[in-house]
Amino acid sequence: MSRVKGAEGDLTGTPDRPTRVEAEKAVETLIRWAGDDPAREGLKDTPQRVVRSYEEFFSGYDLDPMEILGRTFEETDGYDEMVLLKDIDFESHCEHHMVPIIGRAHVAYLPKRRVVGISKLARVVEAYAKRLQIQEKMTAQIANIIQDVLEPRGVAVVVEAEHQCMTTRGVHKPGVGMVTSRMLGAFRNNTDTRREFLSLIGLPGNH
Repeated sequence: MSRVKGAEGDLTGTPDRPTRVEAEKAVETLIRWAGDDPAREGLKDTPQRVVRSYEEFFSGYDLDPMEILGRTFEETDGYDEMVLLKDIDFESHCEHHMVPIIGRAHVAYLPKRRVVGISKLARVVEAYAKRLQIQEKMTAQIANIIQDVLEPRGVAVVVEAEHQCMTTRGVHKPGVGMVTSRMLGAFRNNTDTRREFLSLIGLPGNH
């Protein structure tokens, strides 16, 4: 579902994606529903600003994680120990309330034949984070795509995040964090390997 550029760089939409103008009208409707006037000075440019911000918030829909991981390297001199990229900051949005999820991800794999540039791991996190998400699904998606493309001996992903759908609304519990993990291959089957990974990212080994 990729964006289609029209005249003057506007987004013309696709059969299943509204145009920019339609999106801005929808924001105007929400402003009126909230009880304010979208024509007043402070709000007259808000629909355009919101749509531009949504393009950034949800840019992950235009990224292909498989393509991101597509360029790999086999000249590793036999390196087969853990590759870990930790503390990858991300911002996502809850698919239930469309409010922010702010957190960090830790991604590791045990190469079999191929390795990938470490920036690609961060970009994969970004590709899935910049979508409407639940944390559990995002964690699994990151691990699964690395396993499918790199075919390593194992993959481990841990995501720690704070959900504003819980901290700013509903039960109003600020400071509460959620941790999810996905362990594949050696990280699932080998207790020592899993414990090493969790120790390196600062979590207890019995997680």
